[in-house]
Order: sequence, then C-alpha cells, then structure tokens
Amino acid sequence: MTVAPALILLANPVRTLAEGLPQQFVARFLLPVFRWPVVRRLGRCSTKPIVCWLAATAALVGWHIPGIFALALRSPVVHSVEHFSFVFAGFLFWWPVLQPWPSVASQSRWLILLYLFLATLPCDILSAYLTFCERVVYTDYLSMPWATTMSVLRDQEFAGALMWTCVTIIYLVPASILTVRLLAPDRKK
Repeated sequence: MTVAPALILLANPVRTLAEGLPQQFVARFLLPVFRWPVVRRLGRCSTKPIVCWLAATAALVGWHIPGIFALALRSPVVHSVEHFSFVFAGFLFWWPVLQPWPSVASQSRWLILLYLFLATLPCDILSAYLTFCERVVYTDYLSMPWATTMSVLRDQEFAGALMWTCVTIIYLVPASILTVRLLAPDRKK
C-alpha cells in the first residue's frame, strides 16, 4: 500500500501500456472506452485527493479492526481481498501525489503537502495505539505455538513502532521533494 503502488505509478504504467499495445487496438478499442462520459467522470471522481485519502484511510483502519483482522487471518479468500484492497487503495492514494500520465493537475501542489501530512495521521494514531496500548489487540496470535502473552505483545509493539516510523519517513520523502520543487526559482523566465 505504501511502497509498491508508488513505484508502479512512477513507472508510468498507463503510457507504457498504451505504447506497448498494438496502436490499432488502442485507437479502435481503448481510446473510445476512455472517452465515454461515464468512464471520464469515474476517473475524475476517483482521483480526487479527498476520495483517494479516504480510500487509503478506510483500507488501513478497516483491516486493522480486530474482528476483520482475525477473519483475514482465518480465510484465504478474505486475506486475498485484504491484499487487493491495500494495493488498490495504494494506487488511489499515490495518484494525486505522483500524477502519472494522463493526469492533469487540478489542485494546487501545495495542497498535496497537506494531503501527505494528513495521510500520516490515521497511521500514526493506529501505530501509537498498537505500540502503547499494553494489551494484545489481535488475540488470534496468542493461539500460535510459539506465543506467550509477552512475546505477542512485544511483537505488536515492535510492529506498531515500525509502521509508525516507516510510513512517516516514506511520506516525508515525496513531501520533501515536492517542497524543494515548489520553492525552487521558476526556470521558465
């Protein structure tokens, strides 16, 4: 959710796909589909920063609800849905930040800095909770043969601290790059 979708979008997959497919297929089938008003409207709506932020936040928080988390541990199908939703939400989340082709900037790039900051908050809150709550949140892990209450609690604390640190640093990288670009003198003059 945090790394793979960003790297894939940086590779400009839409342009690569459009250029890699036979041009006759692109012209005859693909472009007409993307010109349909409903497809264009869906694309505009689904890539608005608020929609993207809400999708990523819902996936992150939703799958960490203990009952849903336990269900994903027990069911391979639900676990696959969980992974798919993380990747899909990751693509949505990074779209306004990276704006791969054929995106057109519709909001101030300064707002993307706020977007990235606000994106850290749900993860920070969840991570802090997992790190400092002093009880095992995901009790299914207590049934593992290696598990003791202390080992599961320590693992949870470590996972929360790792998630907290890594996601904050990962979001700080594009925020720093964007800040430097926004503050750089305009070279077009």
